[in-house]
Amino acid sequence: MPAKLAIAMSGGVDSSAAACLLLEQGYDLVGVTMNLFPRGEGPWSDGEDARAVARHLGFPHHILDLSPCFGAQVMDPFVTAYEHGLTPNPCVTCNRHIKFGALLDKARELGCEKIATGHYARVEYDASSGRYLLKKALHPEKDQSYVLSTLTQEQLSHVVLPLGTLSKEEIRDIAQKAGLAVAWKGDSQDICFIPDGDYGAFIRRRTGKDYLPGPFLDREGTVIGQHRGIIHYTVGQRRGLGVSSSQGRLYVKELRAEDNAVVLSDNESLFASTLSAGELNLISCDHLEGPVRLRAKIRYKMAEQPCVVEQTGPSSIRLTFDQPQRAITPGQTVVLYDGDTVVGSAAILKGAF
Repeated sequence: MPAKLAIAMSGGVDSSAAACLLLEQGYDLVGVTMNLFPRGEGPWSDGEDARAVARHLGFPHHILDLSPCFGAQVMDPFVTAYEHGLTPNPCVTCNRHIKFGALLDKARELGCEKIATGHYARVEYDASSGRYLLKKALHPEKDQSYVLSTLTQEQLSHVVLPLGTLSKEEIRDIAQKAGLAVAWKGDSQDICFIPDGDYGAFIRRRTGKDYLPGPFLDREGTVIGQHRGIIHYTVGQRRGLGVSSSQGRLYVKELRAEDNAVVLSDNESLFASTLSAGELNLISCDHLEGPVRLRAKIRYKMAEQPCVVEQTGPSSIRLTFDQPQRAITPGQTVVLYDGDTVVGSAAILKGAF
């Protein structure tokens, strides 16, 4: 009897092609689409495209209301982080707590012990270590292992990722041959709950607060202007500062929520070699034995960089890059790689580099 498997469907080409592949592999599919926002409070979805794909391919489809969970575990922590001068990646948070947390729980209620998604990455079981390994997609331009790097062993044991060996062109071809209308649908962009990219406006709407302006400081502590509230800024930012300097272009170097100050500097001062990070989630091992040479990414869209990593506590690391990196940003996720295997990830700490 074929295994019953939930497929998370956004209505896009990736999850739709994943459904085609899983049906070919003999799975008994159940489509699930997340509603993450109450009506009138965000891009509410009726799951029309996902439902049409499921109907065309011949399996049931359910729309699941996860808006309370999404608000409490993704949007509210995002707001709190910005209020404290941090810059999180909400997609990383959503994958751990919503898609492979709350949605997996809902899928189990439908009789499915595993959930599949259209992410470009691979999960493999290593019998020698008894661990589930998260690996990069074979086509690096589409790899999404970064945003899955906080998943636990328990979560990875319930994950199926059928797209990890395929290119985007192959995915569209699969959808087209299956006669799916979404075959040429564009990819989603930006943060789903801030489609216009105006983080500050979203935070004000979410909290109902007005955020006080404060001083722009240079590296010596001299006031050189006034900012609009620290929620509007992130490390490395240049646009929208409204401050001129005889020393050339200025960039955000540090956000100090404790005194509502934004420190500016030249571009050269944004480079650093060392960072500390907490909330360590190791995937390929239980503990990092001594300083170990790995490669790391400090943001989603960047090339991995060689580094030395040392575990400094049960949930903390200190990392030193071979070459200084620009705009190491507190709140972002640093992901550690050994070849194509994700060793683990951690959250970059404020003021730790």
